[in-house]
Amino acid sequence: MEKILIKYMKKYSTLSAEQQQAIIDEIETEEFKKGTIILRQGDVPTKCYFVLKGCIRQFSVDEAGKEITSNFYTEEMAISNFNHHKQDKESSYTFACLEDCILVVGDIVTESMMYNKYIQLEAMTRKMIEHSFGEIQDELASFIASTPEERYKSLLQKRPNLVNRVPQHQLASYLGMTPESLSRIKKRVNKY
Repeated sequence: MEKILIKYMKKYSTLSAEQQQAIIDEIETEEFKKGTIILRQGDVPTKCYFVLKGCIRQFSVDEAGKEITSNFYTEEMAISNFNHHKQDKESSYTFACLEDCILVVGDIVTESMMYNKYIQLEAMTRKMIEHSFGEIQDELASFIASTPEERYKSLLQKRPNLVNRVPQHQLASYLGMTPESLSRIKKRVNKY
């Protein structure tokens, strides 16, 4: 698991090997069993996560009780849901482990202490957030402009491992379609 963190730190910072190891020695990792809810919709988030192993589903439940999947977080993805911009600060989403997971777990207090101790860490985090925000903007624009079949093909290209890791009804919700439509699209795409 250390290798994943070192790879990630090298991608976004110029921390020395000693600094990287010192950070790794200080961070907290936890194991979560499949089915564990790490945050419920309506709760106030106090933690952030980085996925070392596993898959986390982000979803919300609408007024009619329907679950709407908005993301899946897999290896080397950060999950932060601090809602400082909202008055009530409640999470709009639930985060659930779809597999047994190993996560780096952080909180605001620890994050601030680490930023003070390792100056480059804050710049690294900013770069990670900027990169992630750019990807989210691109994905949203593509999602809006594409057909359901194009969304599925894009998923196969960008995140092919999700198809076998995630239940079809959740994948369909993420792609903005019914499970039946997804099944038809899969059959069409797999013919080629």
